[in-house]
Amino acid sequence: TDKGSDDILAFAFSPSGDYFALTDDSKRLILFHAKPSWECVSVRFVNRRCTSLIITAAEDKILVADKSGDVYSYSITEPQADGKLELGHLSLLLDVALSPDDRYILTADRDEKIRVSLAKAPYNIVSYCLGHKEFVSKILVIPNYPDLLLSASGDSTLRLWEYKSGEELYCCHLSNICGPETTKTDQKYPVSRITYCCQGGYVAVLCDCIPTVYVFQLDAVAHQLVYRQQISLKHKGWDIAFEETGDLWILQEDNEAPLQLYRPCDGQWKVVTDDKGLQKMSRYLQDNWTVFEGFVGAESHYSSLYKASFDNMAAYLQRKEERLQQQKKKRQ
Repeated sequence: TDKGSDDILAFAFSPSGDYFALTDDSKRLILFHAKPSWECVSVRFVNRRCTSLIITAAEDKILVADKSGDVYSYSITEPQADGKLELGHLSLLLDVALSPDDRYILTADRDEKIRVSLAKAPYNIVSYCLGHKEFVSKILVIPNYPDLLLSASGDSTLRLWEYKSGEELYCCHLSNICGPETTKTDQKYPVSRITYCCQGGYVAVLCDCIPTVYVFQLDAVAHQLVYRQQISLKHKGWDIAFEETGDLWILQEDNEAPLQLYRPCDGQWKVVTDDKGLQKMSRYLQDNWTVFEGFVGAESHYSSLYKASFDNMAAYLQRKEERLQQQKKKRQ
């Protein structure tokens, strides 16, 4: 049997915060009731290692996307029931999302595609959102503009879609924003996290292995993203999350200061250090840092997902040079 570790591969809270689900490297799907106190509801096993999961707005199902390209649903109301296959791709799935009314399932795969399916009949494909040139790493249905989808890709772009029709509304090239910071001309910006704040329509993105958070504002009328700010970190960022108030939390690869809190002030996010909640959570993370030690210094999760490019001419010239060198040696 393929025995894995306890490393968590994907997790999600339900919209109300009542439930929390996770999958790990040992192919377990674990469901917790989070209120009023934490209680393990069930432990089930999935068929393949998972890449993403989400809980429905109705809080009756968990949708789990896996490495073989399938999405399974697991009942919350029947917490011991087996999973049900809902849909499948011919490619590795990287993210799964739902419309706020649970009518549509959106899936993103390694082969540049975003598929929109009817939740009640997932074999009925509503549309494809096509335009990315590399794997689609993250997708997010905008909560207060439920017809709009934000996607991110290994092609270093953020794109805005009207997903039911598959129409691309806007494309933002992160390299144009981030480019001046780096001397690497081939630098890629695969987005590893997206978080959204309804109050003000702010979007924050974190790129894999780049110690910077980029903040945008959604202009839903003009259908575009307006660049607002970049927050430079001293260490690699692991995760980001907005509060409803607009406060931005950043988890970073640093035992001394694992959490950072930024608060909006006159349209800019400024670091906060004297917040009691920040101090309490930072101490808790420091006391349990052994949980994170295995991820410190980890390589990119996305580097292996890029399409391979073949330079046949370079390989031919190298072989030719090797033959010439061998011929010279024989003559000698």
